[in-house]
Amino acid sequence: MIALTIALLLQQAPPEDIDWDAEFGVEEQVRDPETGELPVDPYVQSNENAGADPFGESSMAETFGGQDGIRAISDRLIELNLDDPRISDIFAGHDMVRLRRTLFEQFCYILAAGCDYTGRDMRASHDAMGVQRKDMNALVENLQQAMREQDIPFAAQNRLLAKLAPMSRDVIER
Repeated sequence: MIALTIALLLQQAPPEDIDWDAEFGVEEQVRDPETGELPVDPYVQSNENAGADPFGESSMAETFGGQDGIRAISDRLIELNLDDPRISDIFAGHDMVRLRRTLFEQFCYILAAGCDYTGRDMRASHDAMGVQRKDMNALVENLQQAMREQDIPFAAQNRLLAKLAPMSRDVIER
């Protein structure tokens, strides 16, 4: 025990100017200078990746306040999720710039507000995140709150949730 203590006392602290990322081979990801997004592996962009067909009429887009209203809801949903201790860890380390863009595009496309969805499909974009049913329930509660805050009628909220619900099969890991 004394020999171990002496050995520990004789150890030197590592120099302060060591680049530990370089030492361990950590590569810094560079954000796209135009979008601010982190790079992702190539994928085929398609509206089919949105996970649901859009509403056939523009009345849902109007009910949600057009693109501005949809953006407010998608941005607020992200804020609520990041502040929610039940699910905030799921979002840690993710590209929030890309998430803000693709979530808005997804809602905008599904609500027939004149957008295309350029993100990955639901299974690929949620792969290995470990999302469980309780996490999805928390996210839905947060989406309902974001929609209530924008005064979206309850019936319209339910119509959107009905479009989104089947996606849970591709998002939840059992």
